[in-house]
Amino acid sequence: MRPINFVIIFALCLALALFSLENTEFTTIQVIPGVEVQAPLAIELILAMGMGAVLAWLYSIWNRLLRQVESMRARRAERDKDQHIQTLEQDLESYKAEVEQQHQSLPPSESGTEKRSTEAITQ
Repeated sequence: MRPINFVIIFALCLALALFSLENTEFTTIQVIPGVEVQAPLAIELILAMGMGAVLAWLYSIWNRLLRQVESMRARRAERDKDQHIQTLEQDLESYKAEVEQQHQSLPPSESGTEKRSTEAITQ
């Protein structure tokens, strides 16, 4: 992508230089009502392109800043989710341990022994 950008910028600068060589007449530009500037057309065009380039550069910086802020938000959300998952896993392990402890403290079931005793009586 960089070589393509370089070729485009080079072509635009070359076209501007050739245009500047052919247009050296003075022209008048009204900046705001009552303020007029008289300069060669080539100079005015170069200034206009320079201002456009600066504005494009500022816009790209602004976009990059917005993307960084968005990626920071996404990373923070992911980190919060990972922390929540870890907390839930710890809770699950503690619940498992608690259930296992309660299961071991219960007396053995008597339903199996009662069934055997009733079978022995009936035979």
